[in-house]
Amino acid sequence: MIARWACVDIPAFPLQLLLRRNPEWRAYSAAVVEEDKPQAPILWVNEKARQFGILPGLRYAAGLSLTADLRAGVVSAAEIEKEVKLLAEQLMRFTPEVEPCFEEPGVFWLNAAGLDRLYASLDKWARLIVAELERAGFRATVVVGFTRFGSYAIARARQGVVMIDNPSKERENARRVQLDRLNIAPDFRDTLLKLGVRSVGALLSLPAEGISDRFGPEAYRLYRMAAGDLWAPLQPQPAEEPIRQSLAFDDPENDVMRLLFLIKQLLHPLLAMLTAREEALAELSLRLLLYKRDWREERIRPAAPTLNVTQLMDLVRLRLEAVQLPAGVVQIELTAHGVSATREQLRFFVEQPRRDLIAANRALARLRAEFGDAAVVRARLLDGHLPEASFAWEPINEVALPQAKQAAFRTMVRRIFFKPAMLPSQPRHTRDDGWLLLGVEHGPVTKMHGPYVLSGGWWKEETHRDYYFAETKRGDLLWLYYDKLHRRWLLQGQVT
Repeated sequence: MIARWACVDIPAFPLQLLLRRNPEWRAYSAAVVEEDKPQAPILWVNEKARQFGILPGLRYAAGLSLTADLRAGVVSAAEIEKEVKLLAEQLMRFTPEVEPCFEEPGVFWLNAAGLDRLYASLDKWARLIVAELERAGFRATVVVGFTRFGSYAIARARQGVVMIDNPSKERENARRVQLDRLNIAPDFRDTLLKLGVRSVGALLSLPAEGISDRFGPEAYRLYRMAAGDLWAPLQPQPAEEPIRQSLAFDDPENDVMRLLFLIKQLLHPLLAMLTAREEALAELSLRLLLYKRDWREERIRPAAPTLNVTQLMDLVRLRLEAVQLPAGVVQIELTAHGVSATREQLRFFVEQPRRDLIAANRALARLRAEFGDAAVVRARLLDGHLPEASFAWEPINEVALPQAKQAAFRTMVRRIFFKPAMLPSQPRHTRDDGWLLLGVEHGPVTKMHGPYVLSGGWWKEETHRDYYFAETKRGDLLWLYYDKLHRRWLLQGQVT
């Protein structure tokens, strides 16, 4: 039986993680950089950036010179490793043999042989994989072919599901793939472009000895893989059993303190298994089977991956005290989700800044445990023209130190009220002053600036507002508007 390979390519995988974190960047040229600095090298780019000539290896400042709309961010290695591990586990539901490519995150090779009795066809199987990844928020390409390099090269140049019928067709399609689509060293790629070598086929037309002598062993390895001289078997990632502990009761249990005591008994062996894998707990799944009811699941996330039992039990206690159980518990099941230990966790001495971010993140974790994940949010600016549509609340996972900026002058800040307050009507005999907006203690209005007309909203609800800045005798600077449709004055905010 001819071996069948499948290559799953999530193009620019770290970039897709960045765009999933910042979905508003999808309309712009976007890139992942090595660090948050102007001279940091670009690691991954999207198609819009490629249209401007922005390729991996360029500096971020050079990319900005090609297009001012370039958006860039940093994706940590720990985040990439965690997502690759999760995706490999998802793909194991379609085939038991999955090999992630650690040199190029987002590329997976799958064993597609022997699946004809489980699926109607390999095409149907590949489309199910694409649909599963789309539900996870990723855009992917699946190529079912015959060799490692052939399926990979075609996946880098195509989209969707591609079925290759025979090995000769795979070689023909792979030779047409442009070199800038492959994960090769930027210097090697740029040198070949200067020589007019732009495709895999043009690369194979060069003498092999010259490739090795001039460009080194990595370039020679790529050449041999493209020529079919270097073959490596599938090296699947072994499937790891979930780290899980469970305990069943003879009688329903309602007391929270007794439940905590039993959970602590399960937590110790759970953390011991994580330690054996050299991992720390990033999330704890707590499932409670209620008497004559279904399972109820609660997820506990510490501020940082940890193996501290006391800290975890504190979060579990806060979560259990905040929930209302409609019936007694007859079974407890704990599942640990771990990640590799970070460099900071392995350091013996850690420099403590004046602001303890670890303690702040721990406090946020306690709030999430007690009130739910939606309780900790921060404001994110939007492009809405109405004040109430110019920001939105988004969850915050961790606290970061503020980045101070040098300003030539002090910027005035408009503090927007969550709900505009009604104001008394403006006296007819005054034009700008003499209006007691906030009562006698604030004094009358001494000057008004405006109007700044804002109208529109015909697609949802018609809006017509005349905005003003009003100065009171006491020195207050207020931001108010006149609603022409409802004929009333409202206080939108205060300027400080």
